[in-house]
Amino acid sequence: METEIFILALTALEIVAFWFAWRAVSSARTSQGAIGWVVFLISAPYLGVPMYLFLGHHKFKDYLIARRDSEDVIEGLKSFKSANAPENSPSFPAEAFEKISEMPAARGNNMTLLVDGQATFDAIFAAIDSAETYVLVQFYIIRDDALGLALQNRLIAAAARGVTVRLMFDAVGSTKLPPAYHQHLREAGVQVVDPKTTRGPKSRFQVNLRNHRKTVVVDGKVGFTGGLNVGDEYMGLDPKFGAWRDTHVELHGPIVSQLQLIFAEDWHWATSEILIGDLNWEAPYAKEDMTAMIVPTGPGDEMETGALFFFSAISAATRRVWIASPYFVPDKDVLTALKHAALRGLDVRILVPEVIDHKIPWLAAHAYFDEVRAAGVHIWRYQPGFMHQKVVLVDDDFAAIGTSNLDNRSFRLNFEAMAAFFDPRPAAATAAMLENDFEHAILLDKSLSEQPRHIRIGAPIARLFAPVL
Repeated sequence: METEIFILALTALEIVAFWFAWRAVSSARTSQGAIGWVVFLISAPYLGVPMYLFLGHHKFKDYLIARRDSEDVIEGLKSFKSANAPENSPSFPAEAFEKISEMPAARGNNMTLLVDGQATFDAIFAAIDSAETYVLVQFYIIRDDALGLALQNRLIAAAARGVTVRLMFDAVGSTKLPPAYHQHLREAGVQVVDPKTTRGPKSRFQVNLRNHRKTVVVDGKVGFTGGLNVGDEYMGLDPKFGAWRDTHVELHGPIVSQLQLIFAEDWHWATSEILIGDLNWEAPYAKEDMTAMIVPTGPGDEMETGALFFFSAISAATRRVWIASPYFVPDKDVLTALKHAALRGLDVRILVPEVIDHKIPWLAAHAYFDEVRAAGVHIWRYQPGFMHQKVVLVDDDFAAIGTSNLDNRSFRLNFEAMAAFFDPRPAAATAAMLENDFEHAILLDKSLSEQPRHIRIGAPIARLFAPVL
């Protein structure tokens, strides 16, 4: 009897393995990835099937987009484009980013860089405290610590004033957030999406298809996005990470309406509720009149928009490409674009942290450094503490700040958003910020063969996990 049960279980496992192998063949981006999964699943189903459940998801094919579900929004985007079209075409080409985002570059915007946790949350909390009609909040991570409680208190206070408050957070990123935290908010009148009842990954073991966006919008007039989550470490209070270096951006102008639309899409995905009619879509023009747009990317898109964002920015460069990212695990296309830019004689710099937060991607990055350095790319390693910002600067007229890392996870496994500016003023401000960061960084001058043994051995092994890092 036990033998028969074992045979039946093994047969069922093989059937599941073959089904997953077919899914891998039909959905994997590269033939190498497909072959790897097929061999692993068929030869060792007892290992391959659990690993595929853990890592093998590729797309949200049923991801429902509020834009595409609402004729009013589609028509609104058309009128938005005509009403907010820049009077002069930006010198840096915006067409590729418009196609990636399915939204237009718009005039009438302004931005302010927020270069640490104190500046970021001072600005966010001030905006929430001044809210008159509604507050929209979304973070990947919210912790039940001093900063998390400060956010909770302000949201409760806003709701008490009659302000409509909506809050979302990622079920996996915020897996340690106790239910009492959001239950307290609900009791105070805050609308909180319960991540355990929404579509998408709910278990901490489902590492793919996470919503990595960080968004705050107040009254449809001011918005925030960038690299910071809600936790004391982002304020530099964790000795392990030291002085946390991160960048958020405060937004004014029509770009706020675009950021708000992305929040509405995510809210619709989580709740099936369409917020379009409840929100203000008339963000006032900023006198600075910058041309800008939000570029959302994610696994719900038909194309691999995350990788295309970086590829489009790098390939359009004529003088320099500076990128700050906590992780450097590029795919083949972006890797080629970086090397080609350096070979063309451009000033290509990648700023990464010296401090480690996740060991495997930190090691994997070392497996790429020799290859890009041989082409002329300069790798700078930030020293004072952990660097978590996600910033792209190209030439003197393009800058982007947001949530996307320079890795495969941001390229095709997470939902991300970048605020992109086609204007020399934000580019100059971003350049000055990064120049200060380079002063606190050390230029990498060692090849992998000169690194300590644990890096020499660990880097090529860690690179094997690049498709899911």
